[in-house]
Amino acid sequence: MGFADDIKNTAENLAGKAKEAVGNLTDNDKLVAEGKADQVKAHAKDAAADVKDAAKDAKDALGGK
Repeated sequence: MGFADDIKNTAENLAGKAKEAVGNLTDNDKLVAEGKADQVKAHAKDAAADVKDAAKDAKDALGGK
C-alpha cells in the first residue's frame, strides 16, 4: 500500500469516527451507522493492503516466482 493510500484510509477512519460522535451527540442513528460504516470500510482497505503486502513478501521470499 502506498503512503497516499495510508493517508486516505486514515482520513476515512477519522471522518467515520467524527460522524459517529456527532451522531451520538445528536441522537442521529443514521449518522452513527454511516460513521461506523466508514470506519469498517477504512479498516477493510487496510486489511486488504496488508494481505497484498504479505503476498508480495512471500513471493519475494520464494525468489519472485
